[in-house]
Amino acid sequence: MAKKTVSIYERMLLVVREIPRGRVATYGQIAWIAGAASPRMAGDVLAGLPADTDVPWQRVVNSRGGISPRADPLATDRQRRLLMEEGISFKPDGRIELDRFGWEGPEPAWLEARGFTLLPWRARV
Repeated sequence: MAKKTVSIYERMLLVVREIPRGRVATYGQIAWIAGAASPRMAGDVLAGLPADTDVPWQRVVNSRGGISPRADPLATDRQRRLLMEEGISFKPDGRIELDRFGWEGPEPAWLEARGFTLLPWRARV
């Protein structure tokens, strides 16, 4: 039986589902781990999720630790509220301290089992 090919879309969602409560990842980090072309692609994937999704989309922020503006301004407020409910705090400038709340990524065994990159995000040059 042939192994099922997983789309880049599905790969990104698999990674986002691994972000633990109280932690955030960046669009670039999700794209890097999943092998996607760009952070924008990760943003597009999350923007296309239905309102009732169980994917923790709110845990993905921009590279500066900020909430990226959306077409629906209420979604920005909702993301901030959901993150605060998870214990994530914001600096006065509206950004999240990535050194404090940033996620290091999935465990190496999880990555390897799914064929994802094993290079740690922070080691990327």
